[in-house]
Amino acid sequence: MVFNEELLLLIILVFIWAEYLWELYLSLRQLKIYKTNNKIPDDLKDMLTEDSFKKARIYGIDKSQFKIVKEFYSIAMTTVILYNKWIFTAWQKSENIGGLFNIRPDQEIIVSCIFMALVTLFNFVVNMPFTVYATFVLEEKHGFNKQTVGFFLKDQVKSLALSLVITLPITSIAIYIIMLGGNMFIVWLWLFTTVISLILLTIYPTVIAPLFDKFVPLPDGSLRKGIENLASKLSFPLSQVYIVEGSKRSAHSNAYFSGLFGAKRIVLFDTLLEKHDEVKNVTTGCSENEILGVLAHELGHWKCSHIYKSIVLTEVNLFLLFSAFGFLFKNSLLYTTLGFPSGQEPIIIGLIVVMQLILAPYNSMLSFFATALSRKFEFEADNFAVGLDYANELRSSLIKLGKDNLDYPIYDKLYSAWYHSHPTLLHRIENIRKQTSSSKQD
Repeated sequence: MVFNEELLLLIILVFIWAEYLWELYLSLRQLKIYKTNNKIPDDLKDMLTEDSFKKARIYGIDKSQFKIVKEFYSIAMTTVILYNKWIFTAWQKSENIGGLFNIRPDQEIIVSCIFMALVTLFNFVVNMPFTVYATFVLEEKHGFNKQTVGFFLKDQVKSLALSLVITLPITSIAIYIIMLGGNMFIVWLWLFTTVISLILLTIYPTVIAPLFDKFVPLPDGSLRKGIENLASKLSFPLSQVYIVEGSKRSAHSNAYFSGLFGAKRIVLFDTLLEKHDEVKNVTTGCSENEILGVLAHELGHWKCSHIYKSIVLTEVNLFLLFSAFGFLFKNSLLYTTLGFPSGQEPIIIGLIVVMQLILAPYNSMLSFFATALSRKFEFEADNFAVGLDYANELRSSLIKLGKDNLDYPIYDKLYSAWYHSHPTLLHRIENIRKQTSSSKQD
């Protein structure tokens, strides 16, 4: 059998469609659960009403149906792009645009930047209808969207500009490193991306995040004192506690800590704080003790070094990916399959083909194992909070957050195993109960 462009393209399309059909199967399994399970689980009956449970079901159905349509659109678009060899067309357009500024086709780094800008803009435009629908129809329907049209447009433009500002210089340097060649280029490329990743993780909380949201220090009071006492008890290097005005964008709640090295900051979404809506006669958010339970979980991630473990695993994976790229990217078949003439082999195209298409099966399996590891980390962080005597507070906060976020608590096992980086609410409650019982016996 002759291994040619048609066969390679067929293999790529077969895999991406196989993965799509598998994920469609999982989504349909979960959609069936949304539609058929209308009984509140026993563990949640004391805190969930029939009305809130029904709202969560409907929200789950709407999200699932939206996801199915969006994923079909994505796979169909990818198929059209590959079959019609639009990647080569985009490269030709990039050369033509460069020509308008006296940039020669052999100035590969500059042409590659133009190409990446075109691809980014193309993705921005073709995905915008789904972004608009998700924000102003789906989230609006269920009471989560808080964005005005102006705020949304401003947010999207800033995200696009930031993506280009970060991506283009990194792409240029990466291509230059590869162009230098040599037996060690894989190591230098890996070291470069590692340093860049650490820099971005370090500056994100203080430079990037404030571009999109307003952060204000948590005022003095019992909550701040409780957080500081908890941090002091664990020797957590706390520098500041902030409230982020997430309610301007969404009604969803969250809390996290940030800071890779040295002093760290704790961030609470303003939607996490307990408040009562007089008009709707509804209380949302968590009490101060429940917030401490949530933060005990977050600090469990720090105490168990989950962030650093994840970084190490990410860097190992990057090295493996770059090694595979170094082995494969000089194969001319990768380029002619996309429509490039023989001898024209742009490095950025090789990166895209190898990392996203040829290694797609590896990426899918890695994602599955990374998701499983993340769930393990979440259980460990819950166990840490239980060990600090926050079992009841953590349990009630998880239920309240699930209720406020309309998180339907019943999930198909296969769907959850494939998609969920966090254990389901019922699994976390069960684990907290087991850990509490074990502690009492000890």
